[in-house]
Amino acid sequence: MSSETAYLTVGHEGALPATIDVSPPGYSIHQRLRSAYHAVRYRLANNLRWSLGEYRELPAGHLLDLTPEQRSRVAVLQRRYGMKFESYLSADTALRNYDYLDLLDQAWTDWGLVRPSHGIVCDVGCANFWYARTIGAFFRPKRLIGVEVDGYRLYRNGHSRWDYALGYLRGLSHAAFEVEDYVGFRQRADVITAWFPFITSGPLLAWRLPLSLFNPESLIRAILSNLNLNGVFVMVNHHQAEANIAATLCRAVGLNNVGSTYIKRSIRSRQVSPVISCWRRGTRHMTAQRSLRLLPSRSH
Repeated sequence: MSSETAYLTVGHEGALPATIDVSPPGYSIHQRLRSAYHAVRYRLANNLRWSLGEYRELPAGHLLDLTPEQRSRVAVLQRRYGMKFESYLSADTALRNYDYLDLLDQAWTDWGLVRPSHGIVCDVGCANFWYARTIGAFFRPKRLIGVEVDGYRLYRNGHSRWDYALGYLRGLSHAAFEVEDYVGFRQRADVITAWFPFITSGPLLAWRLPLSLFNPESLIRAILSNLNLNGVFVMVNHHQAEANIAATLCRAVGLNNVGSTYIKRSIRSRQVSPVISCWRRGTRHMTAQRSLRLLPSRSH
């Protein structure tokens, strides 16, 4: 799940960074008490699986009150990717989609890599998957899957994340929303994305999730396990310190960095500039996977 904001408005997730603190090892009594409280809420939501049915935002049609810089950048993205988010989404959600698309566009331009397309794309911790159209516009996948561990979280209007996801995926026949802990999720993918994953415990607690769900090492291992041979893992972190921790975890499991960009300017204002990075399987993991494929079947 994205940890980009520590608060929730009705259905909106992902605004300013929640924290720039890097959590120390061990948990305080206060953290453990918060975790226990969040665990009750989380279990209730997952057991109840509440839904009022699909929730659809009213499309804005046009984006108003943009700064000249925002308007110019949005126009560039519209031409480049042939997408007008405001035709499908509210003004706020549309602008946030342009912001995420801008981050991907800046990073790929900086890296000079060939952009993957027409493959299977899986997004880790997608909240209500409000940015599904961004991933669709950028990677043009044949199949798009959003995975969220807290997919039945309730909003103040009585709808759940599940309801919102149904609305955001309307018209995207190739897309799906799965409520599951990605650590146990099994789906091979050509591209795996993670926007502001929980690399430290502070943002996880700020998002009202229990510490039992905090296991960044297992998360990265699951990503490696699901990544196809020539696939890419794209990760966005709040800031450089968090990105450094994430990079250590990635290298520890055998992922190699092929690009990293510090985003200094973006469409939406942030307190701290995010870091976006791209990873591939290391040589030893690629060799091991090839060997497994070449093993002959045994007759008994």
